[in-house]
Amino acid sequence: MKTCLKLCASVLPALLMVACGSFPLSPVSEQGRSLRQPAGAYRVVQPGDTLYSIAWESGRDYQDVARWNRIPPPYVIKPGQRLQLFPPSGTEPAPRPAPPPPPRVDVQKKPPPAKPAPRVPAVAARRLSWTWPAQGELLERFSANGPNKGVDIAGKTGQPILAAEAGQVVYQGGGLRGYGQLIIIKHDEDFLSAYAHCDKIYVREGNVIKRGQKIADMGSSGTDRAKLHFEVRYRGAPVDPLDYLPKK
Repeated sequence: MKTCLKLCASVLPALLMVACGSFPLSPVSEQGRSLRQPAGAYRVVQPGDTLYSIAWESGRDYQDVARWNRIPPPYVIKPGQRLQLFPPSGTEPAPRPAPPPPPRVDVQKKPPPAKPAPRVPAVAARRLSWTWPAQGELLERFSANGPNKGVDIAGKTGQPILAAEAGQVVYQGGGLRGYGQLIIIKHDEDFLSAYAHCDKIYVREGNVIKRGQKIADMGSSGTDRAKLHFEVRYRGAPVDPLDYLPKK
């Protein structure tokens, strides 16, 4: 009996250690509330970052990030600055409406005459008119619930990459993981587009770009083959580029 008790006394602590190591402990909490911050609640600005690139990386609307951090236009940020990526209240912003699809014109029928529309500012009246950013086979399509937030277009190193619509370059660099050398263009207050895995780049931040203008050469930076990864985002949310690009 004494031998059995000694054996139990030596084995029991070892079993407890194994059990504790096998199951993760709960985070320390106070009155049932976790003391841990939400993952990615803040982001420290690194050299080369812009407000647009940080918002893109976190899947936020740049206007929301600017508002939460009281950053006025032209949205200047500095290395070492700590940006909040969630609303101060800790709640998500109100969901925004889905982007309107581009108008489909029926070339078979002529539209009936309509009364002239009231005069509105040119910016408000302007509609985006997209063009393909590169020629090539479509390797991968947009996946709303999957990893691909854009389309992948096959090509060769040095092949031209074109701006899909007019706008201003708001980011150019290699600081976003998985994108290689990346260009982000702001088209209006709602839409931005991105061009990833570039080789040689012909534009820089602040440049005003025309629709169809050559902005880079296709490359394989950040990936395993020469291709263009192209994304369109509406108020921070990825949308299917094929809904906006002309039908091939």
